[in-house]
Amino acid sequence: MLSAHSDDAYVQNATDSGAVGFILKQTSAHEVCRAIREVQKGNKYFTPSVSKRQGRLHGQLPGGRRLVDKKAAQLTSREMEVLQLIAEGKANKEAAGELGLSIKTVEKHREHLMEKLDIHDTAGLTRYAISAGIIESSVQLTIIP
Repeated sequence: MLSAHSDDAYVQNATDSGAVGFILKQTSAHEVCRAIREVQKGNKYFTPSVSKRQGRLHGQLPGGRRLVDKKAAQLTSREMEVLQLIAEGKANKEAAGELGLSIKTVEKHREHLMEKLDIHDTAGLTRYAISAGIIESSVQLTIIP
């Protein structure tokens, strides 16, 4: 399934309907090809950010390890969605539009995130989301010998 939506309910509905792959519209062509190959082989394939978030929501980290960050475990699925959108650089108005919520509701979720995580700025929330694997950093390092 190729979608612009990555909220947990949407992904769950897709998998309940038989989807064995789920990638986002902004996915690179390389990753789309990889997803198609995996599904052709009979494997499941989910965009890494969706896969990691799904695991975190079920108390799992990559490799089957259990979630140890108590702060992240306290977040609701909606708060995780808002955190993901904040970390992706979305303004409250954009996040509200994507999630079908009012701007005030998104602002309230942002407040709750900041309280629960004890992080009080957007840059800090973004760093947290990257370190927790909720989103992937788009920064690529080049090592010059």
